[in-house]
Amino acid sequence: MNSTLLSNIGRFVILIFLQVLILNNINFAGYINPYLYVLFILLYPFTGNQSLFLFLAFLLGLSIDIFEDSGGINAAACLVAAFIRPYLLRFSFGISYDHQNIRLSNAPIGAKLSYVALMVLIHHFVLFSLEMFSLTHIILILKKTLFSSIFTIILVFLSLTLFSKKYR
Repeated sequence: MNSTLLSNIGRFVILIFLQVLILNNINFAGYINPYLYVLFILLYPFTGNQSLFLFLAFLLGLSIDIFEDSGGINAAACLVAAFIRPYLLRFSFGISYDHQNIRLSNAPIGAKLSYVALMVLIHHFVLFSLEMFSLTHIILILKKTLFSSIFTIILVFLSLTLFSKKYR
């Protein structure tokens, strides 16, 4: 087994347990909750098999759903995020993505921020829309999406900084 496969398996398992055991117990002001498990979707190798990636994203969300008993909303949100990821990569990184030479750790901060922020916002919007499943709650959906996204984006960037290979 190569190191990329092992690091992806480790990241998958660690993020699920971190989300379920610690992060799901954080709830600021009743509607701010970090969802760091999207880091797996953000960091999955850009040149990896897309079909396998969609399956793993679904499995990631389903694992969270099983622990949370949330009826598949995390699986759906992860699947949407994984499906739109190539478009977000092309939007954020442009020609670098087309030539498959992106390294998230070396990317300009603007491109990295747009990629992470758009991915997290879309994931969270789908998640909270399915959770509420009513347009009468659109203000609450948008509020939860915005504030949970800000918290998640901060955690993602902290994680990227703490665990990047540059600082090892």
